[in-house]
Parts: sequence; C-alpha cells; structure tokens
Amino acid sequence: MNDMSEARQPEAPESPVTPVGVNHIVLHVRDMDVSHAFWTEVLGFRQVGELKATERRPNPPRMRFYSGLHNGNLKHHDVALVENKSLPVVVPPKEFSMFGNPTAVNHIAITFPNREAWLAQLAYLQKKGVEFGRRVDHGMTHSLYIQSPDGYGVELVYDLPREVWEGDIDGALNYVTELPKDGDAALQDKAEGLPVFAKA
Repeated sequence: MNDMSEARQPEAPESPVTPVGVNHIVLHVRDMDVSHAFWTEVLGFRQVGELKATERRPNPPRMRFYSGLHNGNLKHHDVALVENKSLPVVVPPKEFSMFGNPTAVNHIAITFPNREAWLAQLAYLQKKGVEFGRRVDHGMTHSLYIQSPDGYGVELVYDLPREVWEGDIDGALNYVTELPKDGDAALQDKAEGLPVFAKA
C-alpha cells in the first residue's frame, strides 16, 4: 500500500474535473443465477468476485462482480449484480422498444474490441437463439440491442473510427439507420462508405 502521508491538499478548481468515463455499473436483479447466466453465457463477461461474509460484514447481500477484457486484462469490475427478490417483474413489450419501458435503466452499452469480435458475438447470439430486439447503425457505433432477464436494454457495440464521428458528435448521435434483425441479414455489416460527420 502506498504511503499517503505526504499527499498535499489539492487546490479546488473553478469548474468540475471532467472524468474519463463510467468506471462500473451496479444493477439490481431478481434472480442471481438467471442473471449470472445472462452476463456470462450470453454476454461473455467473467465473474471476478463475490461478496462473502466477514466479521465486519456478517450478512452481505448476494452480490457478484464481472469484468470484460481490457487490452487482454481483467478489471476489478465493469458490472456488479445485487440480488433483490422484491424487484418488480418487468414484462417486456412484444415488440422491442428503446423507450417507455418501466425500468430506471434505459440500456447499458457493452463495447467489443473491434468489428470482427462484434460480428462473431452476433453470430454466437443468433446461434444460441437470443432474440435480437433492434439492429442499427449509429454515426459512432454499429449496434445490436437485446433485453436482460430483468428488462434492462443491453446494447452491444463496436466503435467506428474517431475520424468518422469526432468532427460532429451531436450529428453522429442523431444519425440512425435501422437494419434487419433476423436471419443472415442481421449479421451483415457495412464497413466502407460510412457517413463522416463534420461541422458545417
């Protein structure tokens, strides 16, 4: 453990410090075993930890921690699940919808390292019989939306090159092309001739 005794009090800036991103997300789930299977066997995350009873915490909640691979390495966790048997049952609509679902979390986006890994994951999900809710090209990602057992939307994405979207992030965020979500057509992906977003 590092010696922090020489750490000096930082000077308060005039505005908030911009973070590098979201470190992790913690979700309530009704059934840990069902959700564990979804996050590991469907989405491919690895369980890296679980709360255990200790002298200081004799009765911990049922909670597990999961990591993706970050440049080939595991992280302390990207996602944690806490079992909450009283979580309301969400009945997903017959037609997948991005908006109007009765959950506090609209959706969680999961990044794959590249186009090839993302396409392989889509093929795996289709082979496994996972229903595709929505297949779209955004201006900054290509995306597949599915639903978790607790009704949370889950978006599987790969990021397009920065030069495609960084000139006009707002324009890239507002761009969407709906694509087929069934059969071989749902596994097709356009890699060339992509729109490039730049400020007018």
